[in-house]
Amino acid sequence: MKPALKPAAGQRGEAPPAAARTPWPAPRRRRPALWARRALAGVRRVPTGLRGRLVVTFTLVAITASALVAGIGYQLVKSALVSRTERATVSDVTRRLEQIPFPIGSLWPGELPPTHEEITELQQSLAGPGRQVIVEYNGTIYGDDVMRPTDLSNELRGQAIHRIVSQRTSIRGHVWLVIGTQVQRDSRNGVIQPTGMKVFVFVSLAEEERLLTDLRLGLAQAGVITLLVALSVALFSARRVLLPVRRLGAAARALGAGKLDTRLPVRGQDELAKLTATFNETASALEKSVTELRSLEAISRRFVADVSHELRTPLAAMTAVTDMLLEEAEHLPDDSAQAVRIVVHEVSRLRVLVEHLIEASRFDAGTATLNTEQVSIADAVCDCLEVRGWSDSVRVNVSEGLSFSLDPRRFDVIMANLVGNALRHGAQPVVVTARGTANGLEVKVRDHGKGIAPEALPHVFDRFFKGGAGRARSDGSGLGLSIARANAQLHGGTISVRPQRPGTLFTVWLPSR
Repeated sequence: MKPALKPAAGQRGEAPPAAARTPWPAPRRRRPALWARRALAGVRRVPTGLRGRLVVTFTLVAITASALVAGIGYQLVKSALVSRTERATVSDVTRRLEQIPFPIGSLWPGELPPTHEEITELQQSLAGPGRQVIVEYNGTIYGDDVMRPTDLSNELRGQAIHRIVSQRTSIRGHVWLVIGTQVQRDSRNGVIQPTGMKVFVFVSLAEEERLLTDLRLGLAQAGVITLLVALSVALFSARRVLLPVRRLGAAARALGAGKLDTRLPVRGQDELAKLTATFNETASALEKSVTELRSLEAISRRFVADVSHELRTPLAAMTAVTDMLLEEAEHLPDDSAQAVRIVVHEVSRLRVLVEHLIEASRFDAGTATLNTEQVSIADAVCDCLEVRGWSDSVRVNVSEGLSFSLDPRRFDVIMANLVGNALRHGAQPVVVTARGTANGLEVKVRDHGKGIAPEALPHVFDRFFKGGAGRARSDGSGLGLSIARANAQLHGGTISVRPQRPGTLFTVWLPSR
């Protein structure tokens, strides 16, 4: 008698009972804890630098690649282990069932039904280390106390009637491979008939799980090593990529600081090398242009200085002649006297303009120097006003005991330009105040005129600037305020302007030396 087994279909899958789910009310929305908000804020801090982005990109690629390789490899090994165990078990069970020595199913004439001991012996022969067996025949279950019929799913029981089926399932915390089939035998006419005997073999997958656990640990270690290697490569690559960028940045800063001869060595043929070559070409062109501009500026300054100095001698002679003509103007006819007065006025304006140009050329050439001494501010202001005949037109509020270390000649130029500008273009009263501060001297000059137009305020210290069309032909040269500010800056200070209601306020601040 040879029981025939149908080929196994190899059906696999977990079949644990589904746990019942109890609906719960939705929890109330609460504000995240402080630590959670800080953590979220830290997550939002995405690296914006090129180095950070390169490292993050390398890390993400390494993690993704490691996860894919580890996942695919783990699934392949897991499938291979389970398939190997399944094939070996099915082959062994099939071989043993084909060697059943007693008749089962529909008995032929002269055959006796199997005894309880024979089926029990068959069940025990199919069992072994790591393998448990349940045999069902004619309503009787043959097995041991380890596995029970309740451990078999209804799906597995139903499919085992027609073919060999297999299923992975978890039983009491352990993973088992369950193989089930119904034993069949050939009838006298050669037709295969079921015998009613069902065999269910439970194969422990503990060894396979241990191997898979070791595999997971190895893959995790390999992933950590891969991540460390990726981070090392990322840092090295970022350094190799960013080093030329840093050099370009340092060279650009040096170029901006005035070192126009800054150049970088060109290494390689990549994009960074081309960028470095372009930088060198740009720096060369910029150096050439700046050199030409500086040369033209130096020529222009020298020309202004030379012309101004050359004009001083004829101006001195013209001033002497015009002074004599002015004394005789009273004896001349009215038209001639008026012409003399116009000539004297224009010569005076020309003399002031030449003096201002000479002073401006000194500042441009960098030859202006300070000769500081301790000066009484009240005396310096009063002397400035008295020499120019402005004492009756200006109110001075300066403490007699206020003294400060400064260049008296340049301070006189500052005050003369500010007060003269207030008298010419503002309205009385013109007030001069001064006070000592913790770190310097503050002098204020205010008039009470119509003030300066808001659009003209940013340009009042520009050379040759005259606010308004009506001031284009004024007595001023347009250089006074720029020279005053240059003298203040030579002291290390500043001059600021601010509109008042009414008038304009100029504030001079000189630091302590």
